[in-house]
Amino acid sequence: MKHFISLFDVSEAEILGLLDAADRLKAQLKSGVPHALLPGKTLAMVFSKSSTRTRVSFEVGMYQLGGHALFLNANDIQLGRGEPVADTARVLSRMVDGIMIRTYSHQDVLDLARFGSIPVINGLTDLHHPCQILADLMTVREQKGSLRGLRLAYIGDGNNVANSLLHGCARVGMEIAVATPAKFACNPSSISEAREAAVISGSRILLTNDPREAAENADVVYTDTWVSMGQEAEKASRVAQFSGFEVDSGLMALARRDAVFLHCLPAYRGYEVSAEVIDGPRSFVFDQAENRLHAQKAVLATLMA
Repeated sequence: MKHFISLFDVSEAEILGLLDAADRLKAQLKSGVPHALLPGKTLAMVFSKSSTRTRVSFEVGMYQLGGHALFLNANDIQLGRGEPVADTARVLSRMVDGIMIRTYSHQDVLDLARFGSIPVINGLTDLHHPCQILADLMTVREQKGSLRGLRLAYIGDGNNVANSLLHGCARVGMEIAVATPAKFACNPSSISEAREAAVISGSRILLTNDPREAAENADVVYTDTWVSMGQEAEKASRVAQFSGFEVDSGLMALARRDAVFLHCLPAYRGYEVSAEVIDGPRSFVFDQAENRLHAQKAVLATLMA
């Protein structure tokens, strides 16, 4: 890999290799074993969207790997004043060793990779969130022992997380059932790419507007906020249109008895998930959040070492 932009661009073997590396790095950290794999390396972190998990995990991750993370708010650098992404890419390539960007437009990430000469990591765009899904797959494998053949049910908005879950599950041979309201389906290109990957891995993909159909016999039940950053003005309308899509104990009862619940956070209890589910014994959302650190360290070490 030269960049980490979309899980469709990454093979099953590469994903599993990253997960193995993440497991090793997590074990080393828990055991107090130093793993300064990136001494003297600097990661530029460009943020057009604010964040808790993305910023903390990448900044701490670079520190633990022996490198340095440089926080760049897009509004505080020339990119926020209209400098072309291509010029920013060329400048940063002369000064740092890698770029992580969390932004709105997916094209910005593609342009950074095209015009720069250093690794680019997609920390989030409106289209994809591959770092999150790598941590998700790590969490599922920790709880279930393997990935191939499992069924993941995603309930809610067909957003960047759902698009990348389609890619990730299809790549590693997991069955995925996505239930969204009709007006909030996943990106058509992401669906097409996932179906292409599924042909290779043997994965199965179900797209439905019925949460109960998706949740039936699932090994993993996953949801995300109905109102993503930048959509706050649509909150009342979205809440009304997502009626019936809350993951509650009734929906979880349709999944397998040992099914786990995941949410990429932040979560809004009483909307996309009930408190009894997210705060219950089947929820692994905080393991999932922690695994952002370990999974992203694996990406950083793979791309920048």
